[in-house]
Amino acid sequence: MLDYMSHAIAEARTGMRNNEGGPFGAVIVQAGRVIASGHNEVLKTHDPTAHAEIVAIRRAAAHLGRFDLSDCEIYSTCEPCPMCFAAIHWARLQKLCYGCTHQDAGEIGFDDAHLYQIIRGEIKDGRLQTETLDRDRCLVLFAEWRDKSDKQTY
Repeated sequence: MLDYMSHAIAEARTGMRNNEGGPFGAVIVQAGRVIASGHNEVLKTHDPTAHAEIVAIRRAAAHLGRFDLSDCEIYSTCEPCPMCFAAIHWARLQKLCYGCTHQDAGEIGFDDAHLYQIIRGEIKDGRLQTETLDRDRCLVLFAEWRDKSDKQTY
Protein backbone atom coordinates (compact mmCIF):
# COMPACT_ATOMS: atom_id res chain seq x y z
CA MET A 1 0.00 0.00 0.00
CA LEU A 2 2.91 2.35 0.59
CA ASP A 3 3.88 1.92 -3.07
CA TYR A 4 0.42 3.11 -4.07
CA MET A 5 0.71 6.12 -1.79
CA SER A 6 4.19 6.82 -3.20
CA HIS A 7 2.62 6.86 -6.65
CA ALA A 8 -0.09 9.28 -5.45
CA ILE A 9 2.55 11.53 -3.88
CA ALA A 10 4.61 11.56 -7.08
CA GLU A 11 1.47 12.38 -9.07
CA ALA A 12 0.65 15.25 -6.70
CA ARG A 13 4.18 16.60 -6.85
CA THR A 14 4.11 16.62 -10.66
CA GLY A 15 0.88 18.61 -10.78
CA MET A 16 1.97 20.96 -8.03
CA ARG A 17 5.37 21.68 -9.57
CA ASN A 18 3.77 22.26 -12.99
CA ASN A 19 1.35 24.75 -11.38
CA GLU A 20 -1.63 22.66 -12.46
CA GLY A 21 -3.16 22.57 -8.97
CA GLY A 22 -2.51 21.92 -5.31
CA PRO A 23 -0.57 19.09 -3.65
CA PHE A 24 -3.17 16.44 -4.28
CA GLY A 25 -2.70 13.13 -6.07
CA ALA A 26 -4.69 9.92 -6.30
CA VAL A 27 -4.30 6.45 -7.75
CA ILE A 28 -6.85 3.75 -8.38
CA VAL A 29 -5.79 0.14 -7.95
CA GLN A 30 -7.48 -2.98 -9.26
CA ALA A 31 -6.25 -6.44 -8.28
CA GLY A 32 -2.95 -5.04 -7.02
CA ARG A 33 -2.23 -2.98 -10.14
CA VAL A 34 -2.47 0.79 -10.62
CA ILE A 35 -4.97 1.33 -13.45
CA ALA A 36 -5.35 5.11 -13.22
CA SER A 37 -3.84 8.10 -11.51
CA GLY A 38 -4.45 11.80 -11.40
CA HIS A 39 -3.50 14.99 -9.70
CA ASN A 40 -5.33 18.21 -9.04
CA GLU A 41 -5.81 19.97 -12.40
CA VAL A 42 -8.06 22.85 -11.31
CA LEU A 43 -5.60 25.52 -12.45
CA LYS A 44 -4.62 23.68 -15.63
CA THR A 45 -8.17 23.05 -16.85
CA HIS A 46 -10.02 25.93 -15.16
CA ASP A 47 -12.38 23.23 -13.91
CA PRO A 48 -13.28 23.48 -10.21
CA THR A 49 -14.19 19.77 -10.20
CA ALA A 50 -10.79 18.61 -11.48
CA HIS A 51 -9.65 17.33 -8.09
CA ALA A 52 -7.18 14.46 -8.02
CA GLU A 53 -9.76 11.86 -7.01
CA ILE A 54 -12.22 12.97 -9.69
CA VAL A 55 -9.51 12.93 -12.37
CA ALA A 56 -8.40 9.44 -11.29
CA ILE A 57 -11.99 8.12 -11.16
CA ARG A 58 -12.70 9.46 -14.66
CA ARG A 59 -9.56 7.84 -16.02
CA ALA A 60 -10.24 4.51 -14.29
CA ALA A 61 -13.83 4.42 -15.55
CA ALA A 62 -12.67 5.21 -19.09
CA HIS A 63 -9.91 2.58 -18.85
CA LEU A 64 -12.33 -0.12 -17.67
CA GLY A 65 -15.23 1.04 -19.84
CA ARG A 66 -17.66 1.13 -16.91
CA PHE A 67 -18.81 3.37 -14.09
CA ASP A 68 -18.81 0.68 -11.40
CA LEU A 69 -15.38 0.56 -9.78
CA SER A 70 -16.43 -1.72 -6.92
CA ASP A 71 -13.45 -3.99 -7.52
CA CYS A 72 -11.01 -1.10 -7.09
CA GLU A 73 -9.38 0.91 -4.30
CA ILE A 74 -8.33 4.55 -4.21
CA TYR A 75 -5.26 6.04 -2.56
CA SER A 76 -5.10 9.80 -2.09
CA THR A 77 -2.59 12.20 -0.61
CA CYS A 78 -5.39 13.89 1.34
CA GLU A 79 -8.75 13.11 2.87
CA PRO A 80 -11.24 13.74 0.06
CA CYS A 81 -13.37 16.85 0.09
CA PRO A 82 -17.15 16.30 0.21
CA MET A 83 -17.40 16.34 -3.60
CA CYS A 84 -14.68 13.73 -4.02
CA PHE A 85 -16.01 11.65 -1.13
CA ALA A 86 -19.40 11.55 -2.86
CA ALA A 87 -17.77 10.62 -6.18
CA ILE A 88 -15.90 7.78 -4.48
CA HIS A 89 -19.24 6.48 -3.24
CA TRP A 90 -20.92 6.93 -6.64
CA ALA A 91 -18.06 4.94 -8.22
CA ARG A 92 -18.58 2.27 -5.55
CA LEU A 93 -14.88 2.04 -4.75
CA GLN A 94 -14.34 -0.59 -2.05
CA LYS A 95 -11.51 1.05 -0.14
CA LEU A 96 -10.16 4.55 0.49
CA CYS A 97 -6.74 5.27 1.97
CA TYR A 98 -5.53 8.84 2.44
CA GLY A 99 -2.51 10.62 3.88
CA CYS A 100 -3.30 14.10 5.20
CA THR A 101 -6.59 15.05 6.85
CA HIS A 102 -8.94 17.79 5.71
CA GLN A 103 -7.71 19.77 8.73
CA ASP A 104 -4.14 19.49 7.39
CA ALA A 105 -5.39 20.80 4.04
CA GLY A 106 -7.12 23.70 5.78
CA GLU A 107 -3.85 24.72 7.39
CA ILE A 108 -2.28 25.29 3.95
CA GLY A 109 -5.23 27.20 2.53
CA PHE A 110 -7.54 24.46 1.22
CA ASP A 111 -10.26 24.88 3.81
CA ASP A 112 -13.50 23.08 3.11
CA ALA A 113 -14.71 23.21 6.71
CA HIS A 114 -17.64 25.39 5.65
CA LEU A 115 -18.80 22.65 3.27
CA TYR A 116 -18.89 20.15 6.12
CA GLN A 117 -20.90 22.66 8.18
CA ILE A 118 -23.39 23.17 5.34
CA ILE A 119 -23.78 19.43 4.83
CA ARG A 120 -24.40 18.90 8.56
CA GLY A 121 -26.96 21.72 8.52
CA GLU A 122 -24.96 23.80 10.98
CA ILE A 123 -24.85 26.87 8.74
CA LYS A 124 -26.58 28.21 5.65
CA ASP A 125 -24.45 29.34 2.74
CA GLY A 126 -25.59 32.85 1.88
CA ARG A 127 -23.47 32.83 -1.28
CA LEU A 128 -25.68 30.31 -3.07
CA GLN A 129 -29.32 31.07 -3.71
CA THR A 130 -31.50 28.01 -4.34
CA GLU A 131 -35.00 27.81 -5.71
CA THR A 132 -37.35 25.04 -6.81
CA LEU A 133 -38.54 25.78 -10.36
CA ASP A 134 -40.91 24.00 -12.76
CA ARG A 135 -41.17 20.86 -10.62
CA ASP A 136 -44.30 19.57 -12.39
CA ARG A 137 -42.61 19.34 -15.79
CA CYS A 138 -39.50 17.85 -14.23
CA LEU A 139 -41.64 15.21 -12.50
CA VAL A 140 -42.96 14.24 -15.94
CA LEU A 141 -39.36 13.67 -17.00
CA PHE A 142 -38.75 11.58 -13.87
CA ALA A 143 -41.87 9.51 -14.59
CA GLU A 144 -40.60 8.88 -18.11
CA TRP A 145 -37.34 7.56 -16.63
CA ARG A 146 -39.19 5.45 -14.06
CA ASP A 147 -41.26 3.83 -16.83
CA LYS A 148 -38.41 3.44 -19.35
CA SER A 149 -38.07 -0.26 -20.08
CA ASP A 150 -34.47 -0.18 -21.33
CA LYS A 151 -32.94 2.02 -18.62
CA GLN A 152 -29.70 1.11 -16.95
CA THR A 153 -29.64 2.12 -13.31
CA TYR A 154 -26.49 3.33 -11.68
